[in-house]
Amino acid sequence: MTDISAQPTAGPLRRRVDTTSPEAQAAVRRRYRSEARFRTYGLLAILTAAVFLVVLLIDIGARALPAFTTTSLQLNVAVPSDLVPADQKNNPAAIRGADFLPVMREALKTAIPGVQGRGPERTLLRLLSPGAPDDLRERLAANPSLIGTTLKVPLLLSATADLYFKGAGTPINTRSSRGAATPSGTTGTITVSAPGNDFSENLVTVKLAVAERAQALAAEAERTARSSAPNAAERANELRAEAAAMAARAKDTAAAETLDSRLPSLLVEINGGLVKVSQLAADRIEGDVLLPLASTNEAKASDWRIVTYVTPESSRKIGDQEVAFLERFKANGQVEKGFNWRFFTSGDSREPELAGIRGAIVGTALTLLVTLVLCVPVGVAAAIYLEEFAPKNRFTDIIEVNINNLAAVPSIVFGLLGLAMFLNFFGLPRSAPLVGGLVLALLVLPTIIIASRAALKAVPPSIKEAALGVGASHQQAIFHHVLPLAMPGIMTGTIIGMAHALGETAPLLMIGMVAFIVDVPTSVTDAATVLPVQIFLWSDLPELAFKAKTAGAIVVLLVFLFVMNGTAIWLRKRFERRW
Repeated sequence: MTDISAQPTAGPLRRRVDTTSPEAQAAVRRRYRSEARFRTYGLLAILTAAVFLVVLLIDIGARALPAFTTTSLQLNVAVPSDLVPADQKNNPAAIRGADFLPVMREALKTAIPGVQGRGPERTLLRLLSPGAPDDLRERLAANPSLIGTTLKVPLLLSATADLYFKGAGTPINTRSSRGAATPSGTTGTITVSAPGNDFSENLVTVKLAVAERAQALAAEAERTARSSAPNAAERANELRAEAAAMAARAKDTAAAETLDSRLPSLLVEINGGLVKVSQLAADRIEGDVLLPLASTNEAKASDWRIVTYVTPESSRKIGDQEVAFLERFKANGQVEKGFNWRFFTSGDSREPELAGIRGAIVGTALTLLVTLVLCVPVGVAAAIYLEEFAPKNRFTDIIEVNINNLAAVPSIVFGLLGLAMFLNFFGLPRSAPLVGGLVLALLVLPTIIIASRAALKAVPPSIKEAALGVGASHQQAIFHHVLPLAMPGIMTGTIIGMAHALGETAPLLMIGMVAFIVDVPTSVTDAATVLPVQIFLWSDLPELAFKAKTAGAIVVLLVFLFVMNGTAIWLRKRFERRW
């Protein structure tokens, strides 16, 4: 009888793959193409992210450039001997408290002689910042013997005048004349006659602008007539009448035209002065003198020019009179640009040209100091306990889960906790770095605990086992051997957590660090603000100059973040060990 169990059993059937067949070669090519596409998609994703990052940095940098430069007038200032009483000339406090407004006014009038009238004088004085006398004030306080002398002093321009020299003004076109011209006066409202019809080209340009405005008014009248608003028909008729009157003015090419603020400003530069045109004809103009003329003599064709401020006055922050003064200062070589040290040495201010980030930087440093002192010892100690000493039970599991969950909690929740506990319950001072540091410590603590535990886990177990094998206690093995080797990773996690805290705004807003703080804080209990909150405050202000300040503060904040993250990378590369 045959023993069935002794018969050899057939092995599993194996499929033979012919790698040289066309089907196999096609499959290999498809796999390679798929891998190449995946690599291409990854490269495109990286390049796209890099392009967006570069565009963002370039845009922020371009907007921030005006914040790092400042413009001032270099004027000769005659300091009167009676600036302060004779018995107070050696008193720095009395000198700092003196009235420098008349001194500034006289220096400006000396720089542009002939300016008359309270209106032009006020306009001239508005070109200077309220902080313009500060440099002179400190110079006299340091050396009282300079009182009664004439000094060359840089006078800080206002934000509007400063932005004008930074490109926020108007393009200026200049056209030479063809014939002679004669002014009727040197100040006030005068007439300039040009028998050679030098103003004919300008008159044609104005007529075309009036015709365009007539067409725009007619189109607006039709839109108004079709609307269902109250009194729409009455308003449409008014617009049609205004459009018809303008169309008639445009057709009468020989008639004089009245210029207003909605048209480009036309000026005549003659006999060392400047006249703003209000009435324009082909052979003459009538206007107001912005810069006094030296005489009423006839000016030859090469001695006078027609100047156009292209941007209408109604579309500019700075008026024609101010532009005329600034251009005269520029022509005299009295405008000087320099690095804006005040941006880093001053606190916040309502005046854009005086505002700085020193208070925000000091407040940020104090807040981060409180955060660092609180969260690093507690976070590292908690990580060591949970990783090396805590028993593995349900209680520690719950703690670990809660720590991981706290790392994902929105930051504004920590702000609400700080508002309820530190301000309302404990009564700590509002808007103080102490409270800000406490809130940010709660925010950063889970991150430091998680990073420290990961660093401790990365140390090979053989290090601890070797220490225990030679007689060290568990505590000695951890603190003498494991912790020093994990310290680079712990420091890296700490710096990254502090960089996270540096960029937070929402929790600090909740605890009141949104106040307008002028003074630089000197302790953790003084009222202060931080860089992210300062950026938030400036970004909400309507003045154009604060937009540059906002971008400048963002650049400073990014520099701090890059330095902190770069330090973390350097520490990891410098002290990291390969096991």
